Amino acid sequence: MIRGYVAQGNRLVAADLNEVPLRAMAWIDLEAPTVADEDAVEAALGIEIPTREDMAEIEPSSRIYFENGVLYLTAQILASRVANDPRELDIAPVTFMLQRDRLVTVHYHHPGSFGFFADWAARHDTGCETGAGTFLGLMESVVDRLADILEGEARRLDYLSKTIFEAHRPDGKAETLTVVLQRIGKAEDQNGKVGESLATIQRLLGFLSTPAVQGAKEALKKMERDQLKSLVHDVRSLREVAQVQAEKIRFQLDATLGVINIRQSDIIKVFSVVAFVFLPPTLIASIYGMNFEYMPELKWPWGYPLALFMMLISAVVPWMIFRWKKWL
Repeated sequence: MIRGYVAQGNRLVAADLNEVPLRAMAWIDLEAPTVADEDAVEAALGIEIPTREDMAEIEPSSRIYFENGVLYLTAQILASRVANDPRELDIAPVTFMLQRDRLVTVHYHHPGSFGFFADWAARHDTGCETGAGTFLGLMESVVDRLADILEGEARRLDYLSKTIFEAHRPDGKAETLTVVLQRIGKAEDQNGKVGESLATIQRLLGFLSTPAVQGAKEALKKMERDQLKSLVHDVRSLREVAQVQAEKIRFQLDATLGVINIRQSDIIKVFSVVAFVFLPPTLIASIYGMNFEYMPELKWPWGYPLALFMMLISAVVPWMIFRWKKWL
C-alpha cells in the first residue's frame, strides 16, 4: 500500500495517487508494499527500496548508511497488535529514506503513531515541507507514543505492586499469584520492546547529530537543530524511565516468587504441625495395639479411658506449645 502526502504551505496533507505524481510528494509511506509498489516508487524517485530481509538486519552498518544521495535509517517501531490496546504490542523495523526534499518510509506493520502524525500534520503548521522536517515530526510522534505507553505501564505496575503484597488477604478478592506472574511477564515483554525501540531511535538521532558522518550533514542542512537536541534529550530520559521500570519489574518478580515460597512454607508448616500433634497419640495407640500376652494394663477397668485420655493430652500439649510460640 502506498500513501502519499504533499506539503501545502507548512502543512502536510494526504494526496491522491492518481492526481499527484510520486516525485511531487513530501512523504511517501509504504505499508507492506507489493513488488509493484516498490517498482513504482523506485522508478519515480530513482532510489532503491530495501527488502524486508534487509530491514531485519541488526548490524549498525545495515541499519544506517548513505547511498546514492539517500540516507537510510532503520529503527524498531512499536505498533498495537489489537487496535487501541497498548497492552498487545508488536515491534518491527521501519526504514526511513531521507532525501533533501522528501521522506520515504517502509514498514510491514501498522504503527498508530504514523496515522496520528499524518492527522496532526494536516491540521497544524509544521516544518514538514522538507524531508528532514517530516522525519523529525514523525520521530516526535513515535517518541510521544512510547512515552504514553511507559506512563500507562507505570500506573499498571503500581497497581500490580499492591496486588502482590495483598495476595495474603483471606477474603479471596486478591488475584491469584499465577495471574500476577502472567501480568509480570507481559509487563517485562512490553517494557523490553519499548526499550529496544528507544535504543534504535537514539542510535538514529545520534547519527544525525554528528554532521561529520557522511549523509548526516546533507540531511541536517534545513533541520532545526534545537528540535533534534530536544528529541535526543527526550529519548534519553525515556530510556532512563524504561530502565527504572525494568528494575521494578524484576523486584516484583522476586517479590512474587518470595510470596509463593512463603505460601508453600506455610503449607509445609501446617502439615508438619499436624504430623507432630498426632505423633504421640499414634505412639500410645501403637503400644497398646501390640499382642503380647503379659500387658497388665489390659486387665485394668479404666485402662481404655486412660489410654484415650493420654492420647488426648499428648495431642493437646504440643498444639498449645505451638500456639504459645506463635508458630501457628
